[in-house]
Amino acid sequence: MNSELLKALDMLEKEKEISKDILFTAIEDSLKAACREHLGKNENIIVEMDRETGDFHCYYEKEVVEEEEDIEDSSLQISLEEAQTITPAIVVGDVMRIEVDSAEFGRIAAGKAKNVILQKIREEEKSSVYNLYKDKEGQVVTGIVQRYVGNTININLGKADAQLAEKEIVPGENLRLTERVKVYVLGVHETKKGFRILVSRTHANLVRKLFEEEVTEIRDGIVEIVSIAREPGSRTKMAVRSRELDVDPVGACVGQGGARVDAVVAELRNEKIDIVEWDENPGNFIQNALSPAKIVAVFADPEEKTAKVVVPDYQLSLAIGKAGQNARLAAKLTGYKIDIKSETQAKDAPGFRYEDYLDDDEYGDDEYEEDLYEDGEYAEDAYEEEYEEPVEEEVPEDMETEEMQEIFGEE
Repeated sequence: MNSELLKALDMLEKEKEISKDILFTAIEDSLKAACREHLGKNENIIVEMDRETGDFHCYYEKEVVEEEEDIEDSSLQISLEEAQTITPAIVVGDVMRIEVDSAEFGRIAAGKAKNVILQKIREEEKSSVYNLYKDKEGQVVTGIVQRYVGNTININLGKADAQLAEKEIVPGENLRLTERVKVYVLGVHETKKGFRILVSRTHANLVRKLFEEEVTEIRDGIVEIVSIAREPGSRTKMAVRSRELDVDPVGACVGQGGARVDAVVAELRNEKIDIVEWDENPGNFIQNALSPAKIVAVFADPEEKTAKVVVPDYQLSLAIGKAGQNARLAAKLTGYKIDIKSETQAKDAPGFRYEDYLDDDEYGDDEYEEDLYEDGEYAEDAYEEEYEEPVEEEVPEDMETEEMQEIFGEE
């Protein structure tokens, strides 16, 4: 019987990932509960269990007093006369240990013991799963789309379900039931009913972790992801740098034939990803961030975190991007407020400011996009006439006169 118990405990330890010591403690607690149910709730119960053999003994202890009249609590004391009928050599003041035969436990006592064990196993199983996923906060895990509950999707992670809230679902992404999907673990929170695992498909760190999985140089610390700007489901810009001169950080992330970046793009359902090289010179970094647009000049102010960018006339629409997306992502990536001018605007209309583009809601409506795009091309005149609000700008004091005239015109 004891060998079967030990085998059962070994199986529980492997399947539930619960320590055998915890299971032994649960059995001891269950035996104490059964003894109290059998003898009385105030009895001083002692349970001893051999972890190696599975043998156990149940006792209750009582203090020996002189006379029966001296007994104040019969559950804790026994008279000398009664005690000597069991152990003749016992004397007053000794603590008498009386063994209980567990075979005498009734159905109620046995049921009590069973419930205590099951409750302990459930608690430890929940604790084990909680600790498992708590350690995965900030990591990417793979799950299976389980079911839709209102606007939330339940993702089965194997040992627990996670909640993918509506705001964490990529706009336009249709996740099918039983589909395998990678998610970023936002947090694991305890609740009255257990714990909740919150995951995301929109977090910028999902892109970071996917590249860490695909790019060996990132995992090894040779290539570092400096910053990421993401508009989920549409486009991401990522700045990288190398800690070794002979390693191309952009090439490492793209991979041979684009294999590495393609794997990430496929997981993100064809979301566009621009990988640019980080540069400690803010002007160069901003120029890289605005790719694929060609840049004529960048004037950056590191203290104010602002930059003025001049591009060829034919590159203005590309630099700004659809609904301002390219420049908006570049601003998020670099941390600079970016003002973009075409060469013509820089010469003839000083004061054009790009900052309004940073507000998605203000310039993200359909009417605005129709004005900006005619037959797929950027309609500069429509934008300038309706949306441009020229303001006076201060020219940096340290800018040479010839340079000022070349960029901003004779005025």
